[in-house]
Amino acid sequence: MATWWQALWAYRSYLFVLLLPIVLLPLPILIRTKEAYCAYVIILMALFWCTEVLPLAVTALLPIVLFPMMGIMDASEVSTEYLNDTNVLFIGGMLVAIAVEHWNLHRRIALRTLLLIGVRPALLILGFMMVTAFLSMWISNTATTAMMIPIAHAVLDQLHNKPAQQASKDSKDIEVGNCNPAFELQEAGLQKEETKLDNEQVSPAQPAPSKPKTHQNQEQLRFAQGMSLCVCYSASIGGIATLTGTTTNLVLQGQMNSLFPNNGNVLNFASWFSFAFPTMVILLVLAWLWLQVLFLGINFRKNFGIGGEEREQEKAAFHVIQTEYKLLGPMSFAEKAVTFLFVILVALWFTREPGFFPGWGDHAFPNKKGQSMLSDGTVSLFIGIIMFIVPSKFPGLIQDPENPRKMKAPPALLNWKIVNKKMTWNIIFLLGGGFALAKGSERSGLSQWLGTKLITLQNVPTPAIAFILCLLVATFTECTSNVATTTLFLPILASMARAICLHPLYVMLPCTLAASLAFMLPVATPPNAIAFSFGGLKVSDMARAGFLLNIIGVLVITLAMNSWSSLIFSLNTYPPWAHIDNTTVHCGGISNIMPNFTTTSPSP
Repeated sequence: MATWWQALWAYRSYLFVLLLPIVLLPLPILIRTKEAYCAYVIILMALFWCTEVLPLAVTALLPIVLFPMMGIMDASEVSTEYLNDTNVLFIGGMLVAIAVEHWNLHRRIALRTLLLIGVRPALLILGFMMVTAFLSMWISNTATTAMMIPIAHAVLDQLHNKPAQQASKDSKDIEVGNCNPAFELQEAGLQKEETKLDNEQVSPAQPAPSKPKTHQNQEQLRFAQGMSLCVCYSASIGGIATLTGTTTNLVLQGQMNSLFPNNGNVLNFASWFSFAFPTMVILLVLAWLWLQVLFLGINFRKNFGIGGEEREQEKAAFHVIQTEYKLLGPMSFAEKAVTFLFVILVALWFTREPGFFPGWGDHAFPNKKGQSMLSDGTVSLFIGIIMFIVPSKFPGLIQDPENPRKMKAPPALLNWKIVNKKMTWNIIFLLGGGFALAKGSERSGLSQWLGTKLITLQNVPTPAIAFILCLLVATFTECTSNVATTTLFLPILASMARAICLHPLYVMLPCTLAASLAFMLPVATPPNAIAFSFGGLKVSDMARAGFLLNIIGVLVITLAMNSWSSLIFSLNTYPPWAHIDNTTVHCGGISNIMPNFTTTSPSP
């Protein structure tokens, strides 16, 4: 019979959801201010997000109920935060990503690139990292990992002379990952179950007739581990390069537009790519070198296949990639159409408002103030809608499956059934909940109150502040959702920046990027969970590789923020739009807070 504590443990989620709001009630009851009411909501949601006793998206809906009840914001104002321009950009980007996945264009790009790179050990890891990072810039990190992991291990099977049937079986096992195209979100319970099951698996026994054979098997295992980690790590690294690459980037853009509505669209696709792409390239190269040293050793001559050893295995592995590519056949009209529309979308994103030269957005559809009425979200949704119009086969007819005697027009590149299945609706609610929290913090005065309490940080060197915050976020995101982490931290960082007269992006940008540095634990991100569940990895392997990679990532982000990012975003100047209410010049007389930063007065 179950004891009372076993029953309590079984019902722990229900008890936590019921008791936590009651435990926190003294805060709004004893301190009857809007700041305390807003703090109550934020603390409640933060604890729900960290413990995940409710689905993350359901927790994100709480502001719609609690903010109007507490008099913080009207219900209509809260609701508009759940489908603002940033969410529109997310939806449009997802439509294009779904089309790329549906017509297998991402697989063609991956296999073709691997054919060009080759299958030498070091080059093979580099090739998989380059392909995964590039695809992750545009489509889901999870779906990219789920596609690349089976390809990687199929190639390894040929290099190590393993049966092809086992590779086929593993590919089917991992295919479940394609059903979850979330940018950076997967139910933690599922991840933890996968991790638990894989920890219980026993590695397949390997014959060891002699010491050289045992050594070779150990070497093969290390190579397989490195291949798995290089795919999942590069998926997370690649997502930081574009504004739509991962959801945390969109959280920052939405928070900036919500907290600083007059920021002049400082964060757009072109400006983000200008600073994030070089950061991604440097981090990817350093990750490649670290994984190569850790799993292949420091014999670079052998790693690059110099010396002509094991040519037969390399030819067999190359043949696997070549066969997979040939099975795709020639590019269909649908693939060509999706490619064309994708290129058009990226070109429109880059040239809409690049900043360093006048873009088409500066002249098209201006409002009364002379500013463009279009945004990156408008462009992405426009291309997404076109994909519902363009036929997938032209010219041509297909047989009606319900009536073979009839002919009908081919389906469009996208249809609602496909979109409804693959669109991550939970992310939209999660983003909206974060934007609602940011707006509520500003309306209630909580942001201003936090700013006054953080004024003592003005005596700390600003690079040290950014570095410490990056380490904090990188550590925190190992255990919680990346999106929830940025949603909770960014409003606080914005208040801190205002308090010490620091450019808000100087702390908000690096912490957003640091939220993608979740490399140590299998449950940190869905790509990590997929790589771990494929077998051959221990938690200690991932922690050992990810720990130093986290440190490297924080150092690279710090370098980026104090070099080219300062030029792109003018981080050495306190911007006028960051003043409280854009009217109070509270930083005008401060000159000794930051030796490397100056302040400007807001324009009249």
